[in-house]
Amino acid sequence: MRHVIVGAGPAGVVAAEQLRGHDPDAEITLISGEQEPPYSRMAIPYYLVENIEEAGTYLRKQSGYFDEQRIRVLHDEVTGVDPGGHSIALGQGGSLGYDRLLIATGSRPLDLPVPGGDRPEVRHCWTLEDARAIVQSAQPGARVVLIGAGFIGCIILEALALRRTELTVVEAGNRMVPRMMDETAGGLIRDWCESRGVRVHVDAKVASIDDGRGNHAAAVRLENGEVLDADLVIAAVGVTPNAEFLQGAGLDMDAGILVDRQLKSSVDGIYAAGDVAQGVDFSTGGQSVHAIQPTAADHARVAASNMVGRHQAYHGSVNMNVLDTLGLISSSFGLWMGKDGGDSITVHDPDRYRYLNLQFEDDRMVGASALGLTEHVGVLRGLIQTRVKLGVWKERLRKDPSRLMEAYLGATRPIGYNAHVL
Repeated sequence: MRHVIVGAGPAGVVAAEQLRGHDPDAEITLISGEQEPPYSRMAIPYYLVENIEEAGTYLRKQSGYFDEQRIRVLHDEVTGVDPGGHSIALGQGGSLGYDRLLIATGSRPLDLPVPGGDRPEVRHCWTLEDARAIVQSAQPGARVVLIGAGFIGCIILEALALRRTELTVVEAGNRMVPRMMDETAGGLIRDWCESRGVRVHVDAKVASIDDGRGNHAAAVRLENGEVLDADLVIAAVGVTPNAEFLQGAGLDMDAGILVDRQLKSSVDGIYAAGDVAQGVDFSTGGQSVHAIQPTAADHARVAASNMVGRHQAYHGSVNMNVLDTLGLISSSFGLWMGKDGGDSITVHDPDRYRYLNLQFEDDRMVGASALGLTEHVGVLRGLIQTRVKLGVWKERLRKDPSRLMEAYLGATRPIGYNAHVL
């Protein structure tokens, strides 16, 4: 059996390992579009602040690991897929045949769609190549403008601040991490960042990036007329799936490659996993792209099982984000924004940068977001994923939301347990 995996990020690597475990005699080829060994993008911020060397970003640290696993790593670009001929076209020429194909190409950052957005001073922070350039430019005291304060932007924010740059953040939305936190929590994150020397502009859009003033390489001009001097501009304004090479292959696509509970695409023999896959959403029952590493790994395990005929069903991914912004931990799970007809419980302590919002449908918790509260992160996820009926514990949480652990145990353990925790 010939298994070909396009994409050497976490989804691709986990799938390759699972396939080797399931099928010791299979031919497994892992194709990377970069010249680096397979690495984790989530480790790049640690490289930026010099907590690790480049090798610390590698997904598997052992020298010769993939050779030992008999996983061929091919550094090339895939330019097309021929489902009828069960083959892929390679950028360096020739083709490669497959019996089962897994698309795990992830996503790439969007370019900044303004005049000057392609200037050499404007960079993404997505690849090791990007990170090397940022290390050279983001020296202590350098003026850096970060455009975008979403999840990825805020991860980059911390690394830039720890490099002791003069950092300014520009966010088009009315708050930081708008797809993860509500206006109250997003506002608290902004206050926290500004209290630590990071300038933050919200409701601010970039009009252009022009020639710099004085000794600065560039000038970021906002639509309100304000001009921000910059030695380096980093764009973090969103991502899009790496799927252009699939044109003409006949796969059904929306925000990503549409896959079923077996991670199969609409074309026989082709599967998808990770950021490029639009799979079952646990909370809604629909299909969503959840671009987080745990989902990528889960996708990979299920896809690999089905590629060898083991018939495993995926139960759906949970929207989940945990973010550390200069020491302030924020998290959101499931339908954190609430559900029509549902209700919520909120605790807000701005002086201590504490916030907790619990979202319910009847007596089931369907979503949650928290700021500055780390001790019950696992419990929040558990309450949502188990769909446990809280019964009387919902009202007890309304009176004292700190009793999350008691609520989880009381709702999931046999009758009679509550008597011990009242």
